[in-house]
Amino acid sequence: MNDLTLVEPPVRDTVPDLNPWPLTIATYNIHGAVGCDGKFNPDRVAQVLKEINADIVALQEVPLGGTRTPNVLNLLQEATGFVAAEGPACDKPERRYGNAVLTRYPILSLRSIDLSFGSREPRGALDADVNCHGHMLRVVATHLGLRPAERRDQIRRLLQVFDTDEMPVILLGDINEWFVWGRSLRWLVSHFQAVPAPKTFPSRHPVFALDRIWIRPRHRLVHVEVHATPLARIASDHLPLVAHIDG
Repeated sequence: MNDLTLVEPPVRDTVPDLNPWPLTIATYNIHGAVGCDGKFNPDRVAQVLKEINADIVALQEVPLGGTRTPNVLNLLQEATGFVAAEGPACDKPERRYGNAVLTRYPILSLRSIDLSFGSREPRGALDADVNCHGHMLRVVATHLGLRPAERRDQIRRLLQVFDTDEMPVILLGDINEWFVWGRSLRWLVSHFQAVPAPKTFPSRHPVFALDRIWIRPRHRLVHVEVHATPLARIASDHLPLVAHIDG
């Protein structure tokens, strides 16, 4: 695991609400900011994030800059005014690409977990300790691989690395599990307990529940829903998944 750099939001002259509960969290695979119409349009993604109005958002398939790649995270950070943290799975001079977290609360600690598997496409997780006015949350944002053996290996590594009794743990992201009874899902359900899994992919007519949100302890998860507005159905090939948690 490697220490990463945060992008702090601009200072705003506001009085914070010191009670963070309930919190809204979301996970959203933005498909490189390319919509179902084939158009690259980060502004649409930013508008979807404003519709959701979550406190913490995990993003997947985020262009993070490079000589041949725009930095979409910078645009989304500017649009939301949130703290932005990046976790590139692909980190080359010409192209940086991967996971990200946007949060209205400070991130006190940040780690990168390498989940690459053999010669498959590089994968990873972004592991952040978020301070919600003194209430700590550990947020693990990830995007798993396409093959079953790859996902099983990645889930094993995640479960070994991030579990803690010091604070609630949230695991969220694009799990890429197409099969309801896939072994990697069974392991996660066994660890976190069962949670609702609304369908998020493909965004225009969802058939598969590829995007998931788990929290431990389970009783803090109040509600899970898909954000399926007209704009969300076209801005990416995935719909955002939104959850509400309480203290």
